[in-house]
Amino acid sequence: MKKNLIIFFLLILLNSCVGSSTSGVFGSGVSIALDPRTLGTQIDDSIMQKNLQARLILTEKKYFVQLSVKVLDGRIFVGGKVDEPEEKLQITKMAWETKGARSVKNNIAIKKKFSIKTTAIDILITSQLRAALILNKSVKASNFNIDTINKKTYVFGIAHNENEKKEIIQEAKQIVDLKELVTSILLVSDLSRQRE
Repeated sequence: MKKNLIIFFLLILLNSCVGSSTSGVFGSGVSIALDPRTLGTQIDDSIMQKNLQARLILTEKKYFVQLSVKVLDGRIFVGGKVDEPEEKLQITKMAWETKGARSVKNNIAIKKKFSIKTTAIDILITSQLRAALILNKSVKASNFNIDTINKKTYVFGIAHNENEKKEIIQEAKQIVDLKELVTSILLVSDLSRQRE
């Protein structure tokens, strides 16, 4: 029990030091109150996420500025932009080397010259989809993260049922400027351990 408390306080400390673009103490992008994972799974995922983020910080390139890392049920999701294809491969290798990794979904884009217009459109696409999910009563929007790069939108999180997953895809298809949708949505039934 004492060891678990120490780990919990370290996670809180790491969360404030490393920074995270997600909500919740555990940095998984899923609201803790609505998260169907067990507390143990949430802690395991958070430790894996912080471990990979720390290793990215220690690299020469300081990837943590350009990348987002999320872990759900031992599955690692990495997104963002890098300069060279070799860097994408290096980050994928680092993610797979994370203890407890069950799979790695690499959504890293190789940097191209981005215009202000492209960046503005990406922000607009993300905002439109976020608003649509919030307004959709069949979707718990807080359980999903959305990133858009060059009109390609990545959505990942935990859906409570197949209908919720379908609703998210349907909402995304209605966005005019969206070129491609990449979903990494787990169902509660897919989780290795669930909250009782």
